[in-house]
Amino acid sequence: MTVTNASRPAGDESHRATTSTVKKPGIKAQNAKAQSILSFGVSFGDADSAGTSADAVLTANIAQTMPPMDAAQPVPPEPCRVPPVELEEHYWTPSDDGYYSRTARLKASGTYYSTRPARIAAIGLTIPSDLAADLDEATQQLVAFDSRAAERFSAGGRTLGPLSAVLLRTESTSSSRIENLTVGARRLARESLDGSQGGNAALVVGNVRAMETALEFARNLNEANILAMHSALLGGSDEWKDRAGRYRDQLVWVGVSSAGPRGASHVAPQPDQVPDCMADLVAFIDRDDLPILAQCAIAHAQFETIHPFIDGNGRVGRALIHAMLRGKGLTPTMTPPVSAGILHDTERYFDALTAYREGDSRPILECFASAARYAAHTGTELIDTLSAILDDDADRLHGLPLRRNALGWKLLPLVVEQPVVNVPYVARVLGVPAASATRAVDQLQRAGVLVEVSGGKRGRVWEERRVLDALDEYAEMIRRQ
Repeated sequence: MTVTNASRPAGDESHRATTSTVKKPGIKAQNAKAQSILSFGVSFGDADSAGTSADAVLTANIAQTMPPMDAAQPVPPEPCRVPPVELEEHYWTPSDDGYYSRTARLKASGTYYSTRPARIAAIGLTIPSDLAADLDEATQQLVAFDSRAAERFSAGGRTLGPLSAVLLRTESTSSSRIENLTVGARRLARESLDGSQGGNAALVVGNVRAMETALEFARNLNEANILAMHSALLGGSDEWKDRAGRYRDQLVWVGVSSAGPRGASHVAPQPDQVPDCMADLVAFIDRDDLPILAQCAIAHAQFETIHPFIDGNGRVGRALIHAMLRGKGLTPTMTPPVSAGILHDTERYFDALTAYREGDSRPILECFASAARYAAHTGTELIDTLSAILDDDADRLHGLPLRRNALGWKLLPLVVEQPVVNVPYVARVLGVPAASATRAVDQLQRAGVLVEVSGGKRGRVWEERRVLDALDEYAEMIRRQ
């Protein structure tokens, strides 16, 4: 979890007395060592490098250079070096404002080390050949997933919009679960419909909006648009709306204590360093000489290291992954459930972020390759399930004496995107009067596609239960595994 001193007024620095900034011994030497380029593997140049597609190079020129392994003493995997962070020494004293006891304040007071991220805009990257092959395989699986979705769901003249939307919502739900924000498909759909659920459902809907904003700006990932993603995520929250779309102005850390950063697993950079760090990250994202999946992994790890916001860093950081996948042309149609792959092994993910900060990007690259394969495999299964449900729904509707231009046919594919509907929603999305929307709903209800879940004439709501069940089963599968 990210802990901040956000409960206090912005600009209140009475809780922290900072010493002169110094570097922790040994860090500088580690940083210099990490700048060197390994002599084997697949190399990619700096930001000024010209040439052909990095992904084409990755496929065609994987060097077979791994040294022979001693059966008695296995050779550990070759690291993928990146510049490690530096650590700056500061002193922390919690403010005496009644939040903490004297004992708690004494325990939280003392020296801590905040992170100073390395600059990555122009780094060279040498990917060991075995890891390059793994990334290439995962990349091809994502491409195949995107193509499969387009082929499977567009059969019979259907549009891709509803399926794309439900996959985006599924990915947003998985991303939120990494932050321990859980919500079922029914509550999420109802919150999207009328805002009646609140709580975690409202927070996850905010994540859906952030993901939508990320994809909208996929081809122009500048700082302003990253801030817009954050605004979409938290702008609807009473607690955070005043800070939505703004870089933080205070220290944040990842840990369990709100009293101070001592003992935290990660202390983010000092707030005055955030703008320069983000400008460097955006320059790295803008490069086109790196394998896309590797670039996404490193950009995400760097973003999480910077932790530029007071809250929502994990969710915006994972939305950034999809903006890059979409903007760089790897998944132009769909939102693969990469967060479901990360959720599959969150301990591995958090350990990989730590390794990245220490100068080895191999674990985060492996994590992303694994998550991409998982997303492609399970995402394809979900697509096939939803498409089969829609095919069966169409067969049911064919059983009614309906004209080809009946509104029920227009509503049918939309219940995949929004499996809980009411008459105002149907009237809005179909662009018809309420009376016509009522007829469309009635047609799907008579066919057994929709089931009414509320009585009376007011506040009537209908569900496509099989779609909801499929989405819940997918979430449960991730939990079980």
